[in-house]
Amino acid sequence: MSTHRHNLAEVIAIPEGRRSIVLVGNPNVGKSVFFNALTGRYVDVSNFPGTTVEIHQAPYGEDILLDTPGVYGVSSFNDEERVARDIIMHADVVINIVDALHMERDLFLTLQVIDMGIPMVVALNMMDDAAEHGIAIDIEKLSSLLGVPVVPTVAVKNQGIKELEAALSQAKAGFADPELEANIKRLTNQGIMRPDALLILEGDGEVAREHHVKPEGLREEIYLRRRRRANDIVAAVVQVKDSKKKWAQRLSGWSLRPLTGIPMLVVVLAAVFWFVGVFIAQTVVGITEEVIMSGYYGNFITGLVYRFFDKGSFLGDLLAGEFGVLTMAPIYLFGLLLPLVIGFYLSLSLMEDSGYLPRVATLADRVLTSLGLNGRAVIPIILGFGCVTMATITTRLLGSRRERMIATALLGITIPCSAQLGVIAGLIAPLGLRFLLIYIVTILFVFVALGTALNKLLPGESTPLLIDLPPLRLPRLKNVLAKTYVKTVSFMKEAGPLFVLAAVLITVMEYTGLLQWLQGVLSPLTVSWLQLPAETATAFIMGIMRRDFGAAGLYGMALTPKQTLIGLIVITLFVPCIASILVIVKERGLKEGSYIWVGSLVIAFLAGGILTRLI
Repeated sequence: MSTHRHNLAEVIAIPEGRRSIVLVGNPNVGKSVFFNALTGRYVDVSNFPGTTVEIHQAPYGEDILLDTPGVYGVSSFNDEERVARDIIMHADVVINIVDALHMERDLFLTLQVIDMGIPMVVALNMMDDAAEHGIAIDIEKLSSLLGVPVVPTVAVKNQGIKELEAALSQAKAGFADPELEANIKRLTNQGIMRPDALLILEGDGEVAREHHVKPEGLREEIYLRRRRRANDIVAAVVQVKDSKKKWAQRLSGWSLRPLTGIPMLVVVLAAVFWFVGVFIAQTVVGITEEVIMSGYYGNFITGLVYRFFDKGSFLGDLLAGEFGVLTMAPIYLFGLLLPLVIGFYLSLSLMEDSGYLPRVATLADRVLTSLGLNGRAVIPIILGFGCVTMATITTRLLGSRRERMIATALLGITIPCSAQLGVIAGLIAPLGLRFLLIYIVTILFVFVALGTALNKLLPGESTPLLIDLPPLRLPRLKNVLAKTYVKTVSFMKEAGPLFVLAAVLITVMEYTGLLQWLQGVLSPLTVSWLQLPAETATAFIMGIMRRDFGAAGLYGMALTPKQTLIGLIVITLFVPCIASILVIVKERGLKEGSYIWVGSLVIAFLAGGILTRLI
């Protein structure tokens, strides 16, 4: 669990003498658009210590601009809220992004930051959407009621950005709840800073422990009063006229009703799967990996290296062998992973910018709750059928460490990627419908059983699906491309060193005979327990290099239909490929990654052995 941090400079590098200007807002209010508009592309992305929550920071003049996770309030219910809390509480200036269409919701956070006494400017964003929905807002009156500058903006069109920058010099603390002052003063007189004092009054146990005091039980009272204040302000400044976007409202309604929403969801997810899992993973990767990187680049680099080192020597193989630092690492990274990363983030950004992603999560929520997940998990699960490596990264969308662990385990153990699916389909199709159904039912059973078991065994509780539904709109290309670019660059910087490390490890294992030793270790288990030929162990080991290699390794073997089925089930549930293993370890840590790795071995051989004796 994250702890409250009292010196932000110890966590995020903020040079002495510079101010921290912090973007704060609910999810889906356009903070990333403001961040890009204010800073350009000079972005540093890092995980907040102790979490998988990404923090974006960049120079802004003489100061540092920070982007926080989207939250509905400053508290400690999950990692995103803790990180946002720890950054907001030490901000010199807050830029609070408020959705003009959802002021009654967003102003709760605004008023909480005002109660913390932090200088603030409000950017009232999406003013064009508000106008199209018949909403008129009195900006001057809103500013006078809050006590802080309010700037109307349409960030995706760069409207109001200059005015917002000019208003930063006029940032004010705003009009706090007068009924809080006596209690806040009682705590600040003990040397506790005002933001900490407010959260102690609201019952934040982590902040209270930092100050060696007991959290006070005023949360409900303060929250109710803050909600009434927000509602009163909205009533005073908003006028509603006729909406010009009735078609979008109707489409939004259809997307949430099971009868119409599920067919829409199937179409959208099928489109995403085709784009990422078929077009990118097969067609595009076929060009980038096989033609450009393996062909042109691979031939060039191996020819160059073997001019200086003998083929078969340790250094020659380390640099340019099958798993070399200059061959496998860049070929996988740029030929395989880069197109998939771009394709995924492009798809995700389109669904985010259109407002459809929250609707996907809403529809899938009920089905996934029994597995300890919520509706957001449908995205990584579907994308896993394209590329498990990429899907593992998307588990960052989930709200708790527990959920990310469950989703990562399900992806790594039970979901075959598109490359593997193609080979599996080719092998199982000739066996007939009976064997196809057995394969599907077995994998589905393991998926449900594993998810249910992890839900019961892992400590803690998964987060409920608390999500707002922004209006449906046409995605804006500039915004989509900017998000895709920033996230892709960030991922490639993180993944590069891991692939180099993998190349070194595999080459050492091969050179020392460890790979061959593993094949020998697996052979008795393969023959005695699974009742498969001894050479099947080689296919399993190759599956670690690439999952489709493992499935393809069954081709050409003299297997009965039953043995083919068992081999395919074990290959599916077996250890994920080296790229997936590295990303799992990176995302979940070495300890949890090892649990998943060992668990996949146990489950694969257990399921295969039991099924061998049942059919």
